[in-house]
Amino acid sequence: MKLTHAWNPADLLQSPFFNPLQSVIVGLGSTPFPGLADWNALLARHSPRLSVQSGQPLRFVAQEPGRLGFESQYEPRCYLTGEVQTRLGNWHDLFNAMAWLTFPKAKAAINARHYLALKNADQASGSQRGRVRDMATLLDESGVIVVCADAALAELMRSFQWKELFWQHREQVRSAMGFYLFGHGLYEKALQPYVGMTGQGLILLVPTEFFSWALADQLSYLDQHVAEYLENPEHCLTPRELHPVPLLGIPGWSAENDHDVYYDNTEYFRACRRAAKEK
Repeated sequence: MKLTHAWNPADLLQSPFFNPLQSVIVGLGSTPFPGLADWNALLARHSPRLSVQSGQPLRFVAQEPGRLGFESQYEPRCYLTGEVQTRLGNWHDLFNAMAWLTFPKAKAAINARHYLALKNADQASGSQRGRVRDMATLLDESGVIVVCADAALAELMRSFQWKELFWQHREQVRSAMGFYLFGHGLYEKALQPYVGMTGQGLILLVPTEFFSWALADQLSYLDQHVAEYLENPEHCLTPRELHPVPLLGIPGWSAENDHDVYYDNTEYFRACRRAAKEK
């Protein structure tokens, strides 16, 4: 996204969409639009130093233009050198940097899955795309970590029972569910939220006490568990592991969703395609 929006930390901090990024936003302060020096300065404050799964320390570098060889392409270069190629003055890449600073283990796990898939495809002289990379990309760009202490609520989400979940069980959702934007493309869209805005949810069951923890502890827990999920060879095999989340239906995420008729918009709160076909 071009810089049609000014860098305004105060506005971002007031929005529930950007709640996971609070620490990074505060750390960047009210400087002009943040750049490489700002992001790398935040990296330098981390102890121990953040790294990718190859062990190389993480750092942000300017994007290299032109057609690149395998080891210089975005994912391989990140995995092999720890360098995250970043476009300057670009909201999309700003949010990517913020996601790395907030979920470093999970982002490193996504990068590793991309690198291994690309390496295997290159060796086999086959397509560089596949379901593993499709799932990793979807999570990386549009992912939402959905935490739930009540399996029944998670099942309502899986079965697309949006009005029952977000309206009839509104208070239970407030107390036993949490929604944490992960995908940097989704953060970019959240600069101008719109009806129809949908994330791709990775559902994690958590203990009830999770919701009493400080935000930093919640994020650390999620980072670790999402990384473990992605590192499991039985996971990250298909985009179907993710579930649609109509974000403006989450209680408190839109000033308009405090009326039951809001959830009657079936163009937004869609039924499961499989269930619809069976009717």
